[in-house]
Amino acid sequence: MSPLRAALVSFRLGGTDGVAIEAAKWGWALEQLGWRVTTVAGEGDADHLLPGLAIDATEPPSVGDVAAALGDADVVVVENLCSLPLNPAAAAVVAEALRGRPALLHHHDLPWQRQRFAGWPPPPDDPSWVHVTVNELSRRQLADVGITATVVRNTFDTDATPGRRSAVRRALEVDEDEVLVLQPTRAIARKNVAGGIAVARAVGGVYWLLGPAEEGYGTELDALLGGAGVPVRHGPAPGGARTAPEDAYGACDVVTLPSTWEGFGNPSVESAVYRRPLAVGAYPVAAELAAFGFRWFSSEHPGPLARFVAQPDEHVLDHNHDVARRHFSLHDLPRRLEPLLGTLGVDGVAAPSATGSAVPGQRGAVRHAQ
Repeated sequence: MSPLRAALVSFRLGGTDGVAIEAAKWGWALEQLGWRVTTVAGEGDADHLLPGLAIDATEPPSVGDVAAALGDADVVVVENLCSLPLNPAAAAVVAEALRGRPALLHHHDLPWQRQRFAGWPPPPDDPSWVHVTVNELSRRQLADVGITATVVRNTFDTDATPGRRSAVRRALEVDEDEVLVLQPTRAIARKNVAGGIAVARAVGGVYWLLGPAEEGYGTELDALLGGAGVPVRHGPAPGGARTAPEDAYGACDVVTLPSTWEGFGNPSVESAVYRRPLAVGAYPVAAELAAFGFRWFSSEHPGPLARFVAQPDEHVLDHNHDVARRHFSLHDLPRRLEPLLGTLGVDGVAAPSATGSAVPGQRGAVRHAQ
């Protein structure tokens, strides 16, 4: 039986943002089911680059260009490009190219979940498409505007182990007896850098913000870091353009995700995978994830975290890892996608055996939450 073909299309692929990381996992899962996968993006690492699909593009590609790049794919997976209006003209072209064609629209964010897009309409819809959200909140919100969706939460390699602790801490000039607090996100307003600094201050630690300033946040970030009142590290560990996730989590003692909004918030589960305590903000989807049984600390009330740091309880970390393994394992993703593919009228398993490709992201850059 010849492999079925899937095409993944997004603004950008192959990078360190959350959408690109999850898209790579979906590509891997499809390959495990025997599909042949091709990628299409406006920028980054993809089989076909159409610059007009990029977020900052000034002119979209034509419908014909998009159709040609997608080729004879049996199913097209659209990663956030038709979800969040970062390039509305490109989204309209992609939607037109997909009319009447089997597609999975993978929604990581929705327009009204970002203040600047509050007045935008819902994502496009078509009888040939299946909509997938990464959380229950988005599924309900789509239902309110007449779009039926299925929830497939982000998944993780729960067999991953922490990486080079000593080497990374030396590169950061952090002593072994210092508490290193990692915020593995970009620096934009909704990531709440001030809240991350407050966590580091509460535990008497060094604050490490991994990602760059974006969306014009640089001036405010400089002021926050300059007045932090604790030692600060910003960016990848010296000596490399990127810091592998297992190395960043291995080097730190505490993870903080003080965000006011996340579509998912990968560090919430990654902290459990790497057995690090998490101080999390009260963003709406956090409560949905916490309901699976995670034992987290509040970034807004870090007193209990400070006591945990002083007297660690490995049972809490083991418990969180077990929750992640039972509910968020990457190895369960193929079977979760299989029935969705069947809904589109194609067999989920396209070939007799899986391809055996490597688990994505094991030595990639740290996942910056979208």
